[in-house]
Amino acid sequence: MSDMSSIYKLEKTNPKKIILWTLLFLGGVVMITPIVFMASTSFKTGQEIYFLNIIPKDPTLENYNFILFESKFVRWFLNSLWVATFSTVSVLFFDSLVGYTLAKFSFKGRELVFIAILSTLMIPTEMLIIPWYMMSRNFGWIDTYWGIAFPGLLTGFGTFLMRQFFLNLPNELIDAARIDGWSEFSIWWRIAMPLVVPALSALAIFHFLGNWTAFIWPLIATNDPDMYTIPVGLASFNGEFQMDWEIVMTASCLATIPTLLVFILLQKFIIKGIMLAGLKG
Repeated sequence: MSDMSSIYKLEKTNPKKIILWTLLFLGGVVMITPIVFMASTSFKTGQEIYFLNIIPKDPTLENYNFILFESKFVRWFLNSLWVATFSTVSVLFFDSLVGYTLAKFSFKGRELVFIAILSTLMIPTEMLIIPWYMMSRNFGWIDTYWGIAFPGLLTGFGTFLMRQFFLNLPNELIDAARIDGWSEFSIWWRIAMPLVVPALSALAIFHFLGNWTAFIWPLIATNDPDMYTIPVGLASFNGEFQMDWEIVMTASCLATIPTLLVFILLQKFIIKGIMLAGLKG
């Protein structure tokens, strides 16, 4: 009887699902293989890095010892952490404030202001680097945390995202708070903000990861090795005639830890934020 039920279940199995899960599995293997190879290479010696074996023949921790205690990686890590955290907090505050203003206040030229903010998304970053650098040089921001962080303190994408979410908040709640004598800032902070936590979470995650992996602008804005961020610091390991791949892979493994933690701990907010953003669009 059990054999008959097994055959019946097998016959009911959808071939499309089998193909779909097989493709998903193969895609997962393809995506995770470079990460596994990176972690494996971090335990290899310089003579073994060109072999494709996953398990090192002579595992060593010398690469980690060099990165953590003999290089400036810890300083670069802290630089990246400070810049990414500061710019993320700034974006959450200012983008949500501007988005709330554009969504819940009626004033002349509101749509024009919104279109002007959206138009900034059409300008390539490469075109903004020159004016950013001229500002940084003239104001003495080169080799400073402010000089690295200021281009990302307010974003058009974040303003657009928060405006779309605030548009769907009931006006009755805001009107009731105004009748009770609440200030506009209190209404925004104590009523509106708690209702858009998924959007804030998604925006925070995307902006933090974007700043954590930023390379072009930190490379231009820093000359002092003590002010390098992690991507710029990793590039400094490039030699004139060769690259110490085992060192680069070791530093890359350590640099991915914060991003992995962010995705593992906050993945439900990422998925919910993306889904809600699609519905609000």
